[in-house]
Amino acid sequence: MKLRGLYAITDSQLLAGKFLAYVEAALEGGVTLLQYRDKSSDEARRLREAEALRDLCERYKTRLIINDDAELAARLGVGVHLGQTDGPLAPVRALLGHKAIIGSTCHASLELAARAAAEGASYVAFGRFFNSNTKPGAPSANLELLEQARLKLHVPICAIGGITLENAAPLVAHGVDVLAVVHGLFGADSTHEVTRRARAFNDLLKIK
Repeated sequence: MKLRGLYAITDSQLLAGKFLAYVEAALEGGVTLLQYRDKSSDEARRLREAEALRDLCERYKTRLIINDDAELAARLGVGVHLGQTDGPLAPVRALLGHKAIIGSTCHASLELAARAAAEGASYVAFGRFFNSNTKPGAPSANLELLEQARLKLHVPICAIGGITLENAAPLVAHGVDVLAVVHGLFGADSTHEVTRRARAFNDLLKIK
């Protein structure tokens, strides 16, 4: 599967009171993948928000990914991102079908990435590369890991963790296909600035 571009990830606290407005502003700037990440247990709100995002993504031709919840992804007919504690990938692939995008968190481990790719992951995500507000305790990854991954893996490579417009260029230069961004995109003071940042990330990836 050919995936390349900006991967916007939602954050309920960061986007409180401006959730759909900021997401739409990002989509306006060009987003390849949008991940709905909500760790709360409010099932009704999560379904409502995920449905609203699915409708928005359809309008902008963006692929929606649900974080950690394969059943919700199956219900909406969208993709899912699995962490290392979310169990094996194969049953999720069987649930969602061969066309669904399934991503896998691989931290800073080439071994985990190779296993995920062998099990049918659509992309592998390495990180964190920089200090991250979302995952402050995650193990750190480096550029050398990206070079090794580029040589050994034949799936799209995603980088995550503290990525901003100021620090993303070396990641792209070392073979990253997908830049996953939370605060570096949505930590803006206006919808206009969110759109500008999305376009600037795509410029780094040479996507028009």
